[in-house]
This record gives sequence, structure tokens and C-alpha cells, in this order.
Amino acid sequence: MIRLENKLKLYGFNNLTKTLSFNIYDVCYAKSEREQRDYISYINEQYNSERLTKILCDVTEMIGAHILNISKQDYEPQGASVNVLVTERALPAQLIDESCNANELDYLQGGNFVSAHLDKSHLTVHTYPEYHPDNAIATFRVDIDVSTCGKISPLNTLDYLIGSFDSDIITMDYRVRGFTRDLDGKKLFIDHDITSIQDYIDDMTLKKYDAIDVNVYQSNIFHTKMLIKEIDLQNYLFNMDVYEIKPKTRLEIEDNLRREMIEIFSGVNIY
Repeated sequence: MIRLENKLKLYGFNNLTKTLSFNIYDVCYAKSEREQRDYISYINEQYNSERLTKILCDVTEMIGAHILNISKQDYEPQGASVNVLVTERALPAQLIDESCNANELDYLQGGNFVSAHLDKSHLTVHTYPEYHPDNAIATFRVDIDVSTCGKISPLNTLDYLIGSFDSDIITMDYRVRGFTRDLDGKKLFIDHDITSIQDYIDDMTLKKYDAIDVNVYQSNIFHTKMLIKEIDLQNYLFNMDVYEIKPKTRLEIEDNLRREMIEIFSGVNIY
């Protein structure tokens, strides 16, 4: 858990903005065009806007924030988005803009985009399932942004977010922007200790991945990339049993899956 360094005593409001951005990729082997379409349909059903809303609401609760507004959308033919506006402290009902749904979630019907507003903060998630007809590999990407202002921080939600999706490749960016002041007027450009995003990920989770950091400490910018270590082929086959496939073909599929993962992890067309 993040704790403010030495319980800082500040002058006025904590104006620091802490932003955590995720890209999570799931890779799947879907050989035929029919299987690829079915995979997209499966992803759209599993990660529709209703479920994404639940995930963002859980994150909001975990960071100790309060929801002001939620918007969401399911797209055709694929994908979803959610946006949530949140606040660090609960606001009296009379101060909440009447156009906001203000924590009233029952109205949510379908949709693949969810956004929620925090007081001066927000959470967003977007999904991008895709495949190419000449390639038997289908991918599913989730973009998540958690931006908070004040004492609350999104880093404590890392394990929950990673566990909420099938995560083969993960890229994460964390940045602290702006400054706040202590009682003597001294500017504070960060209010907690951090050397790596990995410090806030459970050790059992980290054991499953190869991870590298690219950090710019003087600018309070932290970047981590993670790649799954082991491939259990059955987990990557869509509507297919591994024992239906010849051993040589299994090796070819595993090789293609690993190549796809390495290119996504590297951000470069290698093969």
C-alpha cells in the first residue's frame, strides 16, 4: 500500500496528479475464419461494458474514491469503452451536477466503453479485439487509465487489474505530475517513495512474467513491460483440444504464439 512519506503536512489541497496507464494483451490461436469471428464474439461477451463497469467500480472503491459519473458503450462489430469520473471525498448531493448519474448504476445497459469520474480524477477502459484473416493468431487488447488527484493513488490496484484479464503482455506507465506545497511553502513533486512499478505487484504475479523497467526518476516517470514466461498451449486454443493436434503442429503453434508475443512486447516487427 502507498503511504504518504512521513505523513506529509501540506499547505492546502494536494495538487499532485498520479496517472497509471495499462496496455494488457491476450493472445489466442484461432485457425479458421469462423473460429476468429467466434473469438471476437466471445471477447465482446466476456468483456462487455457491464463487466468493465464493475471492474472500474471495484478499482474506485479500492483507491478510496467516490463515483460522480459513469458513461459506457458497446461497439459494433467489436470493442467496448467505459469512463468514470471520481472524487477523493464524497460530495453532498446538492453539489453534484444534476446531469451526472452520481453513483446510480442501474441505468447501465450494455456497451463496451466505460468511463467514471472521480472528483478531479477519472478512470477509463477501452477494449480492442482483433485478428487478421491471413494469420491464425487473434489478439485482445485492453487500455486502462487511472488518473487520480490528491492523496489517493492507483498503484494499489495493480494486482487486481492484472488478474481481471487474461494477461500475456502488459505495458504500464506511471507518472506523478504537478506539485503541492508543505507548510513552509516548499514545493513537493512527489509524496511517496517509488523505485519501480514492480514494487507494487505481488511476488507471485511477478514470478509468472519476465519484466523490464525503463524509468526516468528525475521526472517521476516509471515504465514497466511484462511478458508471460510459460505457454500452456491448451489455454491459447479456441474451441479446440490440444490432443486433437499433432505434436509437430503443436510446436509450430507455440512458436507462432511466442513470436506474436515477443513482437508486441518489443513494439517492433521482428520476424
